[in-house]
Amino acid sequence: MIRRRKSSSVRGTLVLFSAGDFAFNLYWQAISLYLLFYYIDVLALPPATAGIVFMIGAIWDGIADFAAGAAAERMRLSYRRLVGWGALPLGLAFVAMFAVPAGAAAWALATQVVFRTLYAFTNIPYAAWTTRVAPTSRERSLVAGLRMGFGAAAGVLVALALPWLVRGTGTHAAATALLAMLGVPVLIVIAWRVPEPTPPVSTSDHPRILSGLGALVRNRAFVALNIAAAAGGAATALTSQSVLYFFRYVLHDAPGGPHALAGMALGSLVAVPLWTAVARARGARTAWIVAGVFALLLPAGFALIASPGTTATAAFLLAMQAAFVGVSVAAWTLLPDAVDWGEAQSGKRVEALAFGSFALVQKIALAGTGFAIGAVYQANGFVAGAAQGSDSLYAIRWLMLAGPALLIAAMLVAVIAIPLRRDTLLQVRRA
Repeated sequence: MIRRRKSSSVRGTLVLFSAGDFAFNLYWQAISLYLLFYYIDVLALPPATAGIVFMIGAIWDGIADFAAGAAAERMRLSYRRLVGWGALPLGLAFVAMFAVPAGAAAWALATQVVFRTLYAFTNIPYAAWTTRVAPTSRERSLVAGLRMGFGAAAGVLVALALPWLVRGTGTHAAATALLAMLGVPVLIVIAWRVPEPTPPVSTSDHPRILSGLGALVRNRAFVALNIAAAAGGAATALTSQSVLYFFRYVLHDAPGGPHALAGMALGSLVAVPLWTAVARARGARTAWIVAGVFALLLPAGFALIASPGTTATAAFLLAMQAAFVGVSVAAWTLLPDAVDWGEAQSGKRVEALAFGSFALVQKIALAGTGFAIGAVYQANGFVAGAAQGSDSLYAIRWLMLAGPALLIAAMLVAVIAIPLRRDTLLQVRRA
């Protein structure tokens, strides 16, 4: 009876902790799905300018992630305090990012830099907290699945509600303020209620930053994981950020874009428990390979359709999103495992710095994605709000298909090189 109560209490803690991804994804999904579109179609920035602003912001995001991880690693900062104290400033910065005057590229960049800095110093500690809240690989698979589920729920809400809130309130600033009013309390409650167990190393064993970076570079599991996750994240972003343009300009169905994004998020809710079960039963690496092969076959099949309609496009995007969920669940399961594996190999535990470095690599990949969209669109004659020429329509279509396919192929090569198997950590601990 005592064991059952203890197990129930632990699972409840993991569920509450994982709810943090609902708050963070209110912000992140708004950026991923609408920020570049907001710059081009609302602020009327030239596509290349919007792409550069987005790229600089994403690169800065990665730098801020690394700085947050380094600070938490070196100064032994409390993860829960960083999340709690950063919740309100993060929400305010999110609103400011969508309150930019039309044509003000410098103001757009400045507000984006402030937001991304605050996001890094709350999200990286939250992610690193996983290694302490969930000490086993099975628990980490559960947390990864729960986090993806909460993130998908936030994605549904943002995809459906944000356009509706903008129409109802009249401004993006007022609409995003309502989203922030949901996100801020969630992070405060998590910081208040979720414990932060003592790390499994002593202060004397804690490496300096350069020494920690050296350990990460020598950590083969961590390096391969970074490459695979960067390629997978870029493929995901390239697909999702193309949706609004594909529906508006290729299919001439502007309202269908937000509906497709919401459907993708709903598909994530269905796919999360399935991929979590596969990762827990067969190992996260196996789940990642299966998801990657599935995602690689889909664009090839869709490309065979000469004139796809709304229904076929929505089905394709829903299936792609289901595959990308498997990639995310596997990556976030294996990241803390790679930290443990690196400690077993080198004797040095690099925790927050590993999460910050991981985020830096992912943000660089996302920055390249945003820049690529803006640059390719402008090079092919894209004009916001106007009927597009054949070159522009061709670029929109094939950037959504060929780009992700190439990235997914590279991702699978890197995943195969990851040395972590289902029982690897168990064998290390026994040794």
